[in-house]
Amino acid sequence: MAILLVGIVLAVSACRGSKGLTGEPRYGLVLLRGPITDARKYVEWMADLREDDDVAGVLVRIDSPGGVVGPSQELYRAMVRLAGAKPVAVSMGAVCASGGYYMACPGTRLFANPGTLTGSIGVRMDMTNLMELMESIGVRHTSITSGKFKDSPSPFRNMTAEERTYIESVVLDLHAQFTEDILAVRDLDNATLQQIADGRILTGRQALAVGAIDALGGQEEALEWLEQVTGKGKLPLDEGPKDKRKWYEKLAEATAAFNPLATLPVPRWQAEYR
Repeated sequence: MAILLVGIVLAVSACRGSKGLTGEPRYGLVLLRGPITDARKYVEWMADLREDDDVAGVLVRIDSPGGVVGPSQELYRAMVRLAGAKPVAVSMGAVCASGGYYMACPGTRLFANPGTLTGSIGVRMDMTNLMELMESIGVRHTSITSGKFKDSPSPFRNMTAEERTYIESVVLDLHAQFTEDILAVRDLDNATLQQIADGRILTGRQALAVGAIDALGGQEEALEWLEQVTGKGKLPLDEGPKDKRKWYEKLAEATAAFNPLATLPVPRWQAEYR
């Protein structure tokens, strides 16, 4: 298994090397696929593109159902800075929802396919109650806390009405942050936004009708717009984020993927834009 992992890592490293575009006029390409859990490499890549004078504009391709609140907000702020420096065309793939839409909003022009699933403007905080299961097997849990909300929500007992009100206030505040940030960068009136900010999914065509996106089209149409607005025509694409890890770092991460602890539930205080 170790030999196999080494072979895979080395093969991937060889296939994903730098394209040698440094110093050439080009467009940047930011690829985000899958759930949003850690924004660091994307934020660093967008900062590199923002500060590089040879990058005429940036194409951001997003195919994500959303993810954790904090990283989604980091991506939003990185996009605000990027779009403030040069044109940014956003191309939404099969899904660009919740945290994915949060990231997309600051783009200069947002494109989605008619059948792209987007929107889902809302917040989730999932909690599991194991109390009856533990009682059935004769297990009791005791928690000593410094304050009444320190172990809220607890999977080992029923939630009180006071705890529910408290947790709902956290969720609603996170939702308000989401909608406030959308209004700061999108030409949407608050009444229209509130009508669609109840967690509902929108198709690309529905999103266009309410002003949540700017145009229907895929990556090709987004790139064509970028070529026109920059006046640079066709230029090579510099794809990222670059994988700057050493081979042994990749091997360590691949090995960690076999850790059975990775299947445990997420922390109880992890709120998600999903």
